[in-house]
Amino acid sequence: MARKKQPPISDEDREVVGRLLREIRRAAGYRSVEGAAGVAGCPAARQTIYAYERGGFTPSLAQFLELVEFYVLRAPVRGDGAKADADLRAQGVAAVTQALTLRVYHVPDAMDLVARMQPVGPVRRRRRAT
Repeated sequence: MARKKQPPISDEDREVVGRLLREIRRAAGYRSVEGAAGVAGCPAARQTIYAYERGGFTPSLAQFLELVEFYVLRAPVRGDGAKADADLRAQGVAAVTQALTLRVYHVPDAMDLVARMQPVGPVRRRRRAT
């Protein structure tokens, strides 16, 4: 089966994804992209993070999750001005939750499909033979 061409990513979705990544990076205490990208274990290069945050590129859902996980859970050192751990975790949860509502990641489309596939009318259960 041939793959369908995906519609272009909206400018609004690009902006939201970039803002979410920028806010979580700053909440982790990294004032600059260079500071975050220079940390051992950072899953993306400086230029890539810049492109994501500015809306030039949009990360896949896996790449988005990997960056959020790095900033919230795996970054070995928090920068100056970092939020408290509980606040940073809450912001990470909020960022992932908001990202999942964006059309760019197709989760709303998947939920619409699930809703359309639900049985119509009462569901009959078969009785087990004993």
